[in-house]
Amino acid sequence: MRIAGIDEAGKGPVIGPMCIGGVLADKDKIDSLKNLGVADSKKLTPKKREHLAHQIRKYAQKVYIFEVSPSQIDELRKVMSMNQIMVLGFSRVLEELQPDMAYVDAADVNAARFGTNLKAQYTKKFPEKSKELSVVSEHQADATYPIVSAASIVAKVRRDELVKELEKRIGIDLGSGYPSDPKTKRFLEDWSREHGTLPEFVRHSWKTAMNVLKEK
Repeated sequence: MRIAGIDEAGKGPVIGPMCIGGVLADKDKIDSLKNLGVADSKKLTPKKREHLAHQIRKYAQKVYIFEVSPSQIDELRKVMSMNQIMVLGFSRVLEELQPDMAYVDAADVNAARFGTNLKAQYTKKFPEKSKELSVVSEHQADATYPIVSAASIVAKVRRDELVKELEKRIGIDLGSGYPSDPKTKRFLEDWSREHGTLPEFVRHSWKTAMNVLKEK
């Protein structure tokens, strides 16, 4: 049986892309992933995550990361909710991995609804295969299922890489990218003051970004 785990990194930040990670493994490899010590990526150090991401690829049948840029998020938010964007993104990963069973970290306050919507979206593309697919959608699945922990880790490592690339490009520390981070907010304010706008790697549809531009 081919089992997939799917989780996202970067749903909430005002800076940088969102990465939705998917890991596909045979059922008999799940224990190997567990023995690696995979866990919720937020509870691991960056160095540990990078080490595990490398190890995960040795045991996984396939690893796929779907990246959604800030401008894509802004455009999609004009016509749909963030929950709908998450369904589309998770479905893209599901379509790529083609598992028999999928465990997903629910990106909706209603976990069961997220699973139902995800399967419905997948069914549009693969009506026959979806009949055989089981989707388990739970909150904090990355802390419960090793396959989702693995997906959480590869997604977080990739997002961190992309943010580091941004920092190198502009030569400024962006902080965590989250609206609550004073370093991130200071960057937005300074950039807006200097350039009269915000860069393309900022999510302009976020309230934080809107407020910074209003203050300008």
